[in-house]
Amino acid sequence: MSYFLIVVIVLVALLVISSVRVLNEYERAVMFTLGRFTGIRGPGLILLWPVIQRMNKVDLRVIVLNVPKQDIITRDNVSVKVNAVVYFRIVDPSKAIIQVANAWEATSQVAQTTLRSVLGQHEMDDLLSQRDKLNADIQRILDENTEAWGIKVANVELKDVDLDETMVRAMARQAEAERNRRAKVINAEGERQAAQTLVEAARALAQQPSAMQLRYLQTLADIAHDKSQLIIFPLPLDLIGPLLNRGSTPPTS
Repeated sequence: MSYFLIVVIVLVALLVISSVRVLNEYERAVMFTLGRFTGIRGPGLILLWPVIQRMNKVDLRVIVLNVPKQDIITRDNVSVKVNAVVYFRIVDPSKAIIQVANAWEATSQVAQTTLRSVLGQHEMDDLLSQRDKLNADIQRILDENTEAWGIKVANVELKDVDLDETMVRAMARQAEAERNRRAKVINAEGERQAAQTLVEAARALAQQPSAMQLRYLQTLADIAHDKSQLIIFPLPLDLIGPLLNRGSTPPTS
């Protein structure tokens, strides 16, 4: 009789131990009693009725999902390979267990199809210059598609955009042509501003003849610092005109 009592006590102890569950702060238990959903429990200590109850544990932390590279043809018929990273978390554990068989795999498949669909509607230049907008569009569409599964897509980031060698060389030539165009435009703008400044300076000097003479003397002073042995410079008539006029004037009696 004592052995039977010991066996019973051991079996009861095993049943109690097997019915005890401890969940972390970031975990929740989706409870099923005789196959029917009966609520969400946790975190902390949880007791299950053996055989009658079972639970599915759900992690509520942010999950980082790597979307593999997808072959995409852009709107301007450029073939590229693009991969991305999706950050999502489960906000409704019951939907994540009841509405979808594998929330991670379902989100990954939707992310791949959404990536191809959204990027295929844009040109190649948009993939390189408007990543923030594309990330926001993909995130919004993913969030709408996964809402029924109790999933919240927090962010989407495009990682790499791989091009073939022919397209890389073509883009390099295009970038070089753009740099040359900008250089010519800047050079032409500088010439225009310089010409306009010279015209304004000429008008100012024309209004004051004495200023022209002072400018001429300043130029001579600058030339005098040259190490050349021989300096030839023109002598403007307006500078010596007064002297010539004085010499030609007859003396008065």
